[in-house]
Amino acid sequence: MSLPLINNYKQLLLDYTPMIDVRAPVEFATGALPASINLPLMTDDERHQVGLRYKNNGQDSAIAMGHQLVHGEIKQQRVQAWQDFIQANPSAVLYCARGGLRSQLTQQWLAEAGIDCPRVEGGYKSLRGFLYQYLMDYCTDNMFTIVSGMTGTGKTEIIQALPTGLDLEGAANHKGSSFGRPLDEQPAQIDFENRIAIDLLKIQDQHPQSMVVLEDESRNIGARHIPHYFSDRMAQSQFVVIDMDFEERLERLWQEYVVERYLKTLAFFGATGEQEFARYLRESLLRVQKRLGGQRTKELLASMDNAIAIQHRDNFASHRHWLALITQDYYDPMYSYQLEKKKELVVFRGSREAVVEWLERG
Repeated sequence: MSLPLINNYKQLLLDYTPMIDVRAPVEFATGALPASINLPLMTDDERHQVGLRYKNNGQDSAIAMGHQLVHGEIKQQRVQAWQDFIQANPSAVLYCARGGLRSQLTQQWLAEAGIDCPRVEGGYKSLRGFLYQYLMDYCTDNMFTIVSGMTGTGKTEIIQALPTGLDLEGAANHKGSSFGRPLDEQPAQIDFENRIAIDLLKIQDQHPQSMVVLEDESRNIGARHIPHYFSDRMAQSQFVVIDMDFEERLERLWQEYVVERYLKTLAFFGATGEQEFARYLRESLLRVQKRLGGQRTKELLASMDNAIAIQHRDNFASHRHWLALITQDYYDPMYSYQLEKKKELVVFRGSREAVVEWLERG
C-alpha cells in the first residue's frame, strides 16, 4: 500500500500546516516547528532502550523491541491521540527525525485505523535544513532596513505595525535589555532560528519587492543569539534613527517596564506577584552592575527599594527616579556609542512619526 509522501517544505511552512512530530520529547525540546505538536511514538525512555538495542544487536532487533514496548493499550492510546489531532486539523502532516521508520510506522498505524496522513519526506531534518538554507541565502542576496534610536523610542512597536517588519525580540521572547526578561521561558536556540526564517519567508512571499525592516539589536537577545551571518548582514544594512526627547522616552519606559510589567507579573504569579515583581526589578538592575559600578548600583538599588515600598501610595510614580538614572547612566551612553559607530550607514533621521512615514513609503 502506497502512503502519501510530501516534500513541498516551503508551502507547508507558509501555510502554517499543522504537524504531528512523533519524535521523543527530548528531541522535540531541542528544536521544533511553530505549527507542530509533540505526539511521540516512543517516550524518552523507550527511545533510549531501542537505541541501545540497535547499537548492540542491530536494526531488526531494535524494531522488534520497539513493537514490544509500544503495543496493546499503549499503542491504542497513541494512535487515538494522533487521530484526535488529525480530526481537529484535517490538513495535518506528520514527521519524525529523518522521515524514517518512526514516521513510516505512525503513518501505517493511522492507515490501518482508516486515516491517510501525509508523511514529510526527510522529516524534521529536511524541514530544518530548508529553513537554515533559506535564511543563509536570503542574507547573502538581500539587505535590511534597521530601525535604531535610544531606548524608549518605541522601536519594537514600529516593527510590529509594519507589514514588512520582522520582530526579532518577539521570536526570542525577550525585549533585549536587562529588564526585558520574559515571565516564561525563551524558546530553544533552534526554535528561535526557525521562527526568524518562517517569519522572513512569509514577509518575502507577501511583499516580494519590499525591504524587510528590523530593530537594531545586539547579537544576543537574552539567552538567544542571532545567527552570525544574519547579524553580519544587519551591521552592513541601512539605518534609520528615531529622535525623541528624554521625558517622552522615560514615560514610555516607565509604562512598559514598571506599570505593564507589574500587571503582567500579578496575572502570571498570582498570590506571589508582588514579591516576584520586586525580585524582577532588583535582579534586572544587578545584571548591569559591572558596567554601573558598585557605588552607582548601590544608589540605584536604594532608589528602587524606596519606590517598591511606596508604589501603592504614589501610584508607582517614584519608579521614574531610578529609571531616569539608569537610562542616563547606562542605556543612553551605550546607545550613543553604538550609533556613533554606525553613523555612515544612517539614511534617515527624525521624529518617531517621520521615521514611520519614511518606512511606509518603502
